Amino acid sequence: MLNNPTHRSIRYMLDLGEVHVVEILKLTGFDATREQVAPWLRKEDEPDFVEMPDIALAHFLDGLIIHRRGRDESQPPRPVEARINNNLVLKKLRVAFELKEDDILALMANVGFRVSRGEINALFRQPKHSNFRLCGDQFLRNFLKGLTAQVRGA
Repeated sequence: MLNNPTHRSIRYMLDLGEVHVVEILKLTGFDATREQVAPWLRKEDEPDFVEMPDIALAHFLDGLIIHRRGRDESQPPRPVEARINNNLVLKKLRVAFELKEDDILALMANVGFRVSRGEINALFRQPKHSNFRLCGDQFLRNFLKGLTAQVRGA
């Protein structure tokens, strides 16, 4: 999935304004202004649309983890990924919302997307593992839809 729709979906889920996005980005040391963030929130066919860079989405997701769970001072800060994919988005959201395997199964079932435990486990494995599976756009879209319904109480 592209970074902008993923970011917009998370923003809608949590009802975050531009100021909140900037604050979450600053939690990881990423300096952004409202003027930089605003074009990322526009749709692709709108004027002044700017594609959100991978590094910005990675910082936003890491900041979201800190925002929701707090900073773990006992651990050194993790390096931010330069390239992001659906699997990383899924992993970071799982950590931010403290989701277990059963929670993900329930989210997916609530939106009518059937998935097995094995399929979910494969998405969270290391890329070099023989059972690793890439997270598709459809899976991530349905995951975000289910998580949004849970968070917003729809």
